[in-house]
This record gives sequence, structure tokens and C-alpha cells, in this order.
Amino acid sequence: MNTLSTDTRAALSSLTEQERMFQEAVQDFADAEIAPRVMQMDEAAQIDTSLLPQLFDMGIMGIEIPEEFGGTGADFFTSILIVEALSRVDPSVGTLVDVQNTLVINAMLRWGSDELKAHYLPQLASDTIGAYALSEAGSGSDAFALSCRATEDGGDWVIEGHKLWITNGSEAELFIVFATVDPNAGYKGITAFVIEKDSDGFSIGKKEDKLGIRASSTTELIFNKVRVPGRNVLGEVGKGYRTAIETLNEGRIGIGAQMLGLAQGALDHTLRYTQEREQFGRSISSFQGVQFQLAEMATEIEAAR
Repeated sequence: MNTLSTDTRAALSSLTEQERMFQEAVQDFADAEIAPRVMQMDEAAQIDTSLLPQLFDMGIMGIEIPEEFGGTGADFFTSILIVEALSRVDPSVGTLVDVQNTLVINAMLRWGSDELKAHYLPQLASDTIGAYALSEAGSGSDAFALSCRATEDGGDWVIEGHKLWITNGSEAELFIVFATVDPNAGYKGITAFVIEKDSDGFSIGKKEDKLGIRASSTTELIFNKVRVPGRNVLGEVGKGYRTAIETLNEGRIGIGAQMLGLAQGALDHTLRYTQEREQFGRSISSFQGVQFQLAEMATEIEAAR
């Protein structure tokens, strides 16, 4: 008798009731609203914008933002659960949500002044997508070899330079941008700034045409003497390297969750196919050789989780 189940939701037994309910609500949303759009979004290389208000309404775009600022008020672990749940259906949507929560909001919560938090966290919780702008053409693995320059001018900062490969670049209205205030100081010159999309001199450049995760935008950012108020420094001047390192370390956990969700989605599709595909008068899921492979896949995914 075929005893394989197509219910492959996370088998973790350590989730709280609230975590499990949120996870299941997001999985149901992904199946109902995202799955029918995946192929079209991949071909168009663009997120269906009708999904964005729904992501905000569900609290997915402000998971760790405190309730006083309009957020969900959950924790980092919940963010990871949700990124995995979305990536099971479409890692492009998972990527958008991952950057919003584990990079942009995480950095704002940890390093933002009370004034920055009060001003920007309600926006990020309700309708504003953020992006995290560190990478440049000459700073890939050496993330702090930045040429993007910040010059102080009368209490403001003037930003000049380019950023490349910035996730959420097309959708974002708010950017955390890293620039050097002193090229001779090395990593000790790096400073983080919060910059709004409608700032004079700021524009979105080339959008990359990628092979995978295509609906997640990856763009160039251009800063032509963009004036930023002094209050929009995130953290301390010259301490942006610490902001970048500590935020990225947690963000990489989100990338792991994306890949775990992608693997789970592949197993889901495989299980359905093996139950539909027939050979010798029965579904191939009833053959022990196939069951061995499915069991190994499920075991490795659960071990990774």
C-alpha cells in the first residue's frame, strides 16, 4: 500500500502555537496567491506588484518591528520561518522579504537612533520596501573596498558614487547605503546612511537580467551629489563596517532559509509527480527504489532545517 504523504510542511516540533499558526498562514497564502503567478513573474523578471500590499497586510514585511511602530512584534526566528515558507513556493518573493526583514529592518532596529526608528519603522511596517546597498563593482569579496564617497557639508552629507547588484532595487523606496567618509582610513571610514528614493541626484541604473530568482530585482544605484541630512547617519560615523558585518551575518541565515525552502518545494513537487506517474500499472511512488530516494531527500532537508 502506498503510504507516502504530500503534506511536507516543516516537521519541527519545537514551534510555539503562534509561530506555527503564522507559518501555516503564510504557507497557505503562498500556495493560493503566489504559486499561480510564479511562472509569469519569472518570465517578466518582476514581482507582481499586486502581491506587495498583501505581504504588508499579513505582517510579513515588518516581522520584527515592534507593535508600537505598526509591526508584527515577532522575533528573528519567525523571520527565518517565513522566508523558508515563502521560498518553498517562490524564492524570489522569499528574497524580497528576507532583505526587508533580516537586513534593512534588522539594521534599523539595532543601529537606528530613536528619531530614525520613529520616522522609518512605521513606513517599513506599512507600505515601504527597503534595500541594503553595500556592493560595488570593485568591492565584491572585499566588501569594504568602497569607492562610494560621503563628504560632510554644513551638517549634511553629500554622497557620490555607484552601487551594483542591489536586491530590491526596483521596488525599494528606502535604502541603507554604505559609503566611505575617508578613503585613507580603510574600513574605519565606512559609514551607513539612510537615503530615500526621491532624494535629488539619486537614480536607479541598470537592472540585471539573471538566470535564476529572476523576479527578485537586482539593480545598479547611482548617487550624483545626493544630499543626506546628518540625522540620517545609521549608527556612528566611521562605524559602518560593524553595522554591515553584524547585519550580514544574520542575513546569511535568511539565505540558508531560502535554499531550505527551495529544497522543500522541490521535494513537494517530486512527491506529487511520483504519485501521479504510473508504470507497470501503479504509481512509481510505490516502488521501493523510488521510496529510498524520497526518504533520503526528506531526511536531508529535515536535518538542514
